[in-house]
Amino acid sequence: MRAFQDARGLRVDGVCGRQTWSALVEAGWALGDRLLYHRSPPLRGDDVAVLQRRLGALGFDAGRVDGIFGVRTSAALAEFQRNAGLTSDAICGPATLGALERLGPRGTGASVAGVRERETLRHAARTLAGKRVAVGAGPGLDALVTAVGRALTEAGAVVATLTDLDDAVLASQANAFGAEAYLGLTGVEQGCIAAYYATRGFESAGGRHLATLLQAAVAPVLTDEPCPARGMTLPVLRETRMPAVVCELGPPGAVVERTADLAHALASAVQAWVEAPVEVEVQSPQRKSQAVDSARETARPH
Repeated sequence: MRAFQDARGLRVDGVCGRQTWSALVEAGWALGDRLLYHRSPPLRGDDVAVLQRRLGALGFDAGRVDGIFGVRTSAALAEFQRNAGLTSDAICGPATLGALERLGPRGTGASVAGVRERETLRHAARTLAGKRVAVGAGPGLDALVTAVGRALTEAGAVVATLTDLDDAVLASQANAFGAEAYLGLTGVEQGCIAAYYATRGFESAGGRHLATLLQAAVAPVLTDEPCPARGMTLPVLRETRMPAVVCELGPPGAVVERTADLAHALASAVQAWVEAPVEVEVQSPQRKSQAVDSARETARPH
């Protein structure tokens, strides 16, 4: 169970809870096992993720590879069918699969969705003023969520503070708010991890860079240990439509005691990300080290 959770980018606890069970069900679907089409609630599964990767590698924007057959996947499929001379009904059946086999690469090359995310971020405004940021958490971290929201608001951001036990609800609220970035906070017994969305064939470049900046800012506040950024498929990361990061913070006593310092560090990291939302792809170790050191220094309370 733990090996499966780790391979799927879930929290590793050895317990088959709702998220793990859903992942087990989705892992049972292979492309071709069923017809794929848009419906409500949307179809989910590894077969959908494979279809999204195949379409994206061909240049059809099916959105991020999330294994959820949504509107963008439907539109990309219909466009592929038109280009392949098939009936454009946005239903992936035997004829469409045959065309994908003949025309499409089967590898996991660069997806058009990943390229589009990078380009969107590169052309985004480099100021926090007016930027819509959602800050979400489950019960127990209300004081920290409020403090982070206040710090971001004072810096000019338009902030929505969200609290719910259900990750899917938090993702839905962040999407409805039209957030341009999502920062999730959750408590753990020890250590801290910054998680961003990544799966086979897709990685959120904006999420990864934000997670890197957050880890550099938060680690000096909570622990002397390195605070790793991890690619994961947590529901709130998978279902949000903007760059998103979930920070697991602990121990609880330290989080409560250092709420003000944590809020300053988190808000400073978001500010640094807005000013440079995508990491420079070709970067010397010295320049990368300088960027991380800068994030740490900015986050230190003055």
